[in-house]
Amino acid sequence: MKDKEAASGARVQIKVKDKIYEGYLLESYEKDALLLKLESGYNIGFKKKDVDSIKVLRTPEKAPAQREKEMHQRKNLPGISMIITGGTISSQLDYKTGGVKPLTSPEQLLAIAPKLLETVNIRKLVRPFSMLSEDMTPREWQKLAGLAAKLLNEKENQGLIITHGTDTLHFTSAALSFMLRDLNKPVCFTYSQRSIDRGSSDATMNLQAAGHASLSQMAECMLVGHATSSDNFCHAIRGTKVRKMHTSRRDTFKGINDSPLAKIWPDGKFEILNKNYKKRDNNRQVNEDTAFEEKVALIKYYPGASSEILELLTDKKYKGIVIEGTGLGHVATSESRLNWLPAIKRAIQQGTIVAIAPQTLFGRLQPQVYSGGRELAAAGVIHTEDMLPEVAYIKLGWILGHTQNEKEVKHLMGTNIAGEINRSLSEKDFLY
Repeated sequence: MKDKEAASGARVQIKVKDKIYEGYLLESYEKDALLLKLESGYNIGFKKKDVDSIKVLRTPEKAPAQREKEMHQRKNLPGISMIITGGTISSQLDYKTGGVKPLTSPEQLLAIAPKLLETVNIRKLVRPFSMLSEDMTPREWQKLAGLAAKLLNEKENQGLIITHGTDTLHFTSAALSFMLRDLNKPVCFTYSQRSIDRGSSDATMNLQAAGHASLSQMAECMLVGHATSSDNFCHAIRGTKVRKMHTSRRDTFKGINDSPLAKIWPDGKFEILNKNYKKRDNNRQVNEDTAFEEKVALIKYYPGASSEILELLTDKKYKGIVIEGTGLGHVATSESRLNWLPAIKRAIQQGTIVAIAPQTLFGRLQPQVYSGGRELAAAGVIHTEDMLPEVAYIKLGWILGHTQNEKEVKHLMGTNIAGEINRSLSEKDFLY
């Protein structure tokens, strides 16, 4: 059979019982089987005896490790730096397993985005650690913030790109939004939902758009990525107003209670969508402020939930608890047999700050509308306006790293520090 022994890594078209399958040929440990990586990302196997024909569409591409040797930096372009942390954007297909594996060097990432190197000169490329985003902790946020501040204060850098796994990227973007005080230049987080060597990878366009955003006039921590499932343009979204909203779509990140900051095309066309942003000032010095109290919890209220988890956290001396509440900011109160009020009052009396954020994500909390909300407010619960639950958790941990004075904490939680509260929230900010 022609091309039956095509090399693993080749893009092929396989015909089996009059059906055509297209994808990348994987290495198989079964001698009588062929494995194919489909465009969807799933693997499919065939018995060789059932395969009518194999057509090689493209021979195995150069590995990123080979392509990186062909990278050419242009020293006359504006200089930026990049921090690489891990995640799918720092991974490639393993033709032996059919899964993805980490790149072996940061330079391999740039090898798949040559257009980025036509926009900026990457002065420094740093990988402080390599981990999946679910493994991130406040210590990694602190390390990233310290490194980011140092790079941003170098006069030769016009901006910063940080690549990151998608699952907890919005936690990290919020953390750095608070930890980088007096931000002077753009900090652009970007990602990929699909590994860099897949034809449908979003890494290339996201990196290109991040490059353009890093030279913009927006001195904001922002997330830059696909605005639609097509390769047409990206959005830049404020780091405290963004959330991952889909498990696998390339346009997974959406602005919540805020419109995107900008629309960015791969060719560099740039349209400001939200004029409420801090402007670049290359002479301003970033202040690294990474204090963070780790004994803060984020929990979700649900019908039938017991307040025992609150009791446990209080007994464990947690300094702060953020509850994802229902509706306008509710949990079961005095009208319910599962009343949470006694546990909340006990926590507050013992010095734990208790806050409520909306599990609806969109909209603003209104504790005065219903009697349950009024009971919670009277008990000392902080209602966090239109903050995302994750952002409320990050903000409370950051504030408690500086002060545990109840009045100061309440004041700061109600103060708009990093664009996390939208005072002019309107209907247009829903499902942009």
